[in-house]
Amino acid sequence: MAATTPSTSMMLANGVLMPVIGLGTWPLDDAQVAGTVVDAIEIGYRLIDTAAKYGNEAGVGRGIRDSGVDRAELFVTTKLDGPYQGHDLAVGGLDASLGRLGLEYVDLLMIHWPLPKRDLYIDTWLTFGRLLSSGRARAIGVSNFKPAHLNRLIEQTSVAPAVNQIELDPTLPRTAARAYHRAHGIATQSWSPLGRGDTLSNPVITTIADRLGRTAAQVILHWHVQSGLSAVPKSASPARLAANLDIFDFELTERDMAAIAGLDDGDARAVDSDTRGH
Repeated sequence: MAATTPSTSMMLANGVLMPVIGLGTWPLDDAQVAGTVVDAIEIGYRLIDTAAKYGNEAGVGRGIRDSGVDRAELFVTTKLDGPYQGHDLAVGGLDASLGRLGLEYVDLLMIHWPLPKRDLYIDTWLTFGRLLSSGRARAIGVSNFKPAHLNRLIEQTSVAPAVNQIELDPTLPRTAARAYHRAHGIATQSWSPLGRGDTLSNPVITTIADRLGRTAAQVILHWHVQSGLSAVPKSASPARLAANLDIFDFELTERDMAAIAGLDDGDARAVDSDTRGH
């Protein structure tokens, strides 16, 4: 029996509802992203993903205001990178991000990279906890954390992230990380969800897409949400934005899911967040 068509949102461990498909905004600049955010919200997107490092928070905020949609209807994510780790630097970092966004709070605040050689992510996570309590973030999470990083975080603070955003696509399904997340109540969110290189032209994907009368991107994004994942694909094209959100009125069969599972190339090409990050 085929899986039930997934919901358009998921409940985080702290009770906050998060859309499963969002708008990724890197590498758009302020001018580009403002119009894209307006287009995306008009199409129906409610999750907007940005970061201090992207340099486009002001444009994202402008797009939110120009959209005319009530702030409470939107789920806004931002991430703080290395300069905001340790010694309560995240407090000023979030203040600066909120100032650029023109918002009083974000729905999800993330540590962008673990940067384990700096050994500051535990201290930063404790600061994030205070930011959560202050109401300036409705949920807190991390990005690019490995299970070993998460395990240390949970052991030393007793607080699991609501979300871990990692590179993930059908050829890089990160099965071990996802299993760890499920065991600890952490939602998995995919960046670069459509994959690198020839994932969109893979015969397994295109054959399914042709049978269903869908695009390869729609099949891949539906695979994410049918697998219980969230994803933040990026595009500045209104047509592609609309197509990427139009994935909730079909489902993949067990045979389809098994065929896609066979695309797993292992984790070797994933970004190594023990040695990389910013």
